[in-house]
Amino acid sequence: MKSTRTLLTAAAALATAAGSLSAEEMTIVSWGGAYAKSQLKAYHEPYSEKTGITILNDDSSAEAVAKLRAMNEAGNITWDVVDVVASDAIRLCDEGLALEIDADTQLAAAPDGTSASEDFGDLLVSECFIPQIVYSTTFGYRTDLVGDTPPTDVCAVFDLDAYPGKRSLEKRPIGNMEWALSCDGVAKDDIYDLLETAEGQDRALAKLDTIKDSVIWWSAGADTPQLLADGEVVIGSTFNGRLFSLIEEQDQPVAMLWDAQVFDLDGWIIPAGLSPEREARALEYVKFATDTQRLADQAKYISYGPARASSAPLVGQHAELGIDMAPHMPTDPKNAQNTFLFNYEFWADYRDDIDAKFQAWLAK
Repeated sequence: MKSTRTLLTAAAALATAAGSLSAEEMTIVSWGGAYAKSQLKAYHEPYSEKTGITILNDDSSAEAVAKLRAMNEAGNITWDVVDVVASDAIRLCDEGLALEIDADTQLAAAPDGTSASEDFGDLLVSECFIPQIVYSTTFGYRTDLVGDTPPTDVCAVFDLDAYPGKRSLEKRPIGNMEWALSCDGVAKDDIYDLLETAEGQDRALAKLDTIKDSVIWWSAGADTPQLLADGEVVIGSTFNGRLFSLIEEQDQPVAMLWDAQVFDLDGWIIPAGLSPEREARALEYVKFATDTQRLADQAKYISYGPARASSAPLVGQHAELGIDMAPHMPTDPKNAQNTFLFNYEFWADYRDDIDAKFQAWLAK
């Protein structure tokens, strides 16, 4: 996947001309698409305006662990701040590839003085992880391709008789293995215990085998929205914010299937091994980008819940559409009636091994 770069140069040029901070650059890595746009509007642009620093936006987060391992081995860290899911942050922290953060001294307190550690609460799942959003991986379906009985539960993905046609699933085991076992009759509370075993992993892959020939596998968050927009799939998984953009902003004939949505966290890590100057600048950026107002501002552009308790009351209307954003959040009570809570520690421990098994199964 090629990286795209968004250069925020105007503010830097103005700042330099005014004799303030000299123009500098920092590379921030994220996921692209509507999500990267929300970060651009809520974080990057106001930060560049404030500091004069040019931000190079690299959309390589899906490959962050492998690339940071390679950079560390080569002794050449070219990224300054990286957006990752929580389980990847745990892996990077355990491997010494991410900087440990003291939330109460290095992140902003809430406006009322509440400490950052209390404001983020249980979402601080790693000493290296700075939470940003609560999001979910869920399904969207074409309303014009499902007949008179729209799907109401996630197991519709495995029902080729009721919902014939192609479906799209992410080209990795996370989420797919959980849904497969759930739709094979495994109780929710037993899924991760079963996935620790070879038998449980084989059972999940056997369930996925039943639809394998009808699956288009995606790697980028923008893939499923495009496949749905083009009518190439009848149902597909992706991040809820991408589906919000497709439905509300692009007005496509697509609806959300919230059942068994997989809750997850996304946030920042700072790579270990930066120079003192780059590390200080990266810390300054994440302190700015994860304060109460900035996290609330991101929710103006995409339907992800802010990770700070103090940000939630500030979530209002979409910046362009003027619609209330709260009902579109994965945490809204109507949307969260049957959720699947992602097990960060499990995937941090088993990800490499199950990835290898999953990719070998795909290649068969």
